[in-house]
Amino acid sequence: MTAQDPIAEVEAIVASARAAQQRYEADGSQALYDRAAAAAAWAIMEPARNRELAEMAVEVTGLGNVPDKITKNHRKTLGLMRDLQEAQTFGVISDDPATGITEVARAIGVIGAVVPSTNPGATPANNIINALKCGNAIVLSPSPKGMTTCARLIEFIYAEFDKTGLDRNLVQMIPGRGSKDKTQRLLEISDLIVVTGSQNNVKRAYTSGTPALAVGAGNVAVIVDETADLAAAAEKIKASKTFDNATSCSSENAVVIVDAIYDDFVAEMARVGGALITDDTKITGALWVKGHLNPAAIARDADQMIAALGLTDEVPAGTEFIAVETKGIGPDHPLSGEKLSRVLTVYRARDFDDAVSITRDVQLHQGAGHSVGIHTAAADRPLTLANAIPTSRVIVNQAHTFATGGAFNNGMPFSLSMGCGSWGGNSIDDNLHWKHFIQSTKIVREIPPREPKVEDIFADYWAEAGA
Repeated sequence: MTAQDPIAEVEAIVASARAAQQRYEADGSQALYDRAAAAAAWAIMEPARNRELAEMAVEVTGLGNVPDKITKNHRKTLGLMRDLQEAQTFGVISDDPATGITEVARAIGVIGAVVPSTNPGATPANNIINALKCGNAIVLSPSPKGMTTCARLIEFIYAEFDKTGLDRNLVQMIPGRGSKDKTQRLLEISDLIVVTGSQNNVKRAYTSGTPALAVGAGNVAVIVDETADLAAAAEKIKASKTFDNATSCSSENAVVIVDAIYDDFVAEMARVGGALITDDTKITGALWVKGHLNPAAIARDADQMIAALGLTDEVPAGTEFIAVETKGIGPDHPLSGEKLSRVLTVYRARDFDDAVSITRDVQLHQGAGHSVGIHTAAADRPLTLANAIPTSRVIVNQAHTFATGGAFNNGMPFSLSMGCGSWGGNSIDDNLHWKHFIQSTKIVREIPPREPKVEDIFADYWAEAGA
């Protein structure tokens, strides 16, 4: 293997990971898998290391902010470890005398994970912990901007592994700047692929020939209806929209406000630092440069973003995010898509039915299958939204960024990768979590027969349609 042979380098890394995984599984126990997961979790949660990783991520990628990355690294990992605490991932995990089936947990093998620059510490840590908990090895392919942070995280994991004799080869990454060729080879020779990031990588994962767990794009639209607690809704949207400078795929990109409370809610947004811009051309002309999002504005602190958009003299001091009125939806209206910035598109709806229609159109344009939200006091409206929108999640009266990927006050699994179902071209419609990193062998025994009579099955149908 030479420096001129990057494909062979990837193959060697995966081979060493596979050998380590086979030893890990052969010597496996629940205690071993739990210890390995805890080692990886503490590697990112230990406060000094957490801060170093957060500072490095912001410095190298230019995306997000340090305090929020520290919070994300801590809470996402702590929540995941809570979810994993009672999870059985080794040996017999179920034994049902009624069905005669005993289920035995089995590892998948080598996980190949492609991770984004937006969360270069938290996302790989989440994947590593899940992989180790289920008896797997993992090889990471970080984005070029996230490479140094990911490498530092792995150094911290190795330091924890060395304390208890765990094999370093269980967790590896493709060294050097990422390339499509090296990532493609990882996709082809892993046993399972996990992809979070660009939709180009998602498509490559699903066509690689390897079983894949890849997630869709976010473009969250949130309805505020006439029954909502407007002050609480504004606070939650502001907290969510500004967290880590809107790097999350779960950050609100549009708010759809029912006409009856439009002015009142705009006032509440102003109270929490949302400055309303009524001429959307002021935003589109600066947020997009030659058809691409302006790097000086995306995922930046408020003052930097406001300066990049040329709004310093137009918005009040202390502005935390920009709310921009618009009407259009679709390819010719970029504000209707994901913006990766503290810019929130505002739509005015005639009534709740119109709000649902607008939200549906936004999702069909971009973000289908990911998630939508609603702030309401009406108990029936979340179900209406769930039946009307091509979405996997309806988040009710919560700060969307914190709720979608799991929170301590809701029942969603903690994750940084949200499946979007067939709507988003994905194989899963739930949050990526440990159950996706494990498979099982079923021992099947005879039981007393349960064969029904034909009339027991078809009696109702015959009565309705005739035999």
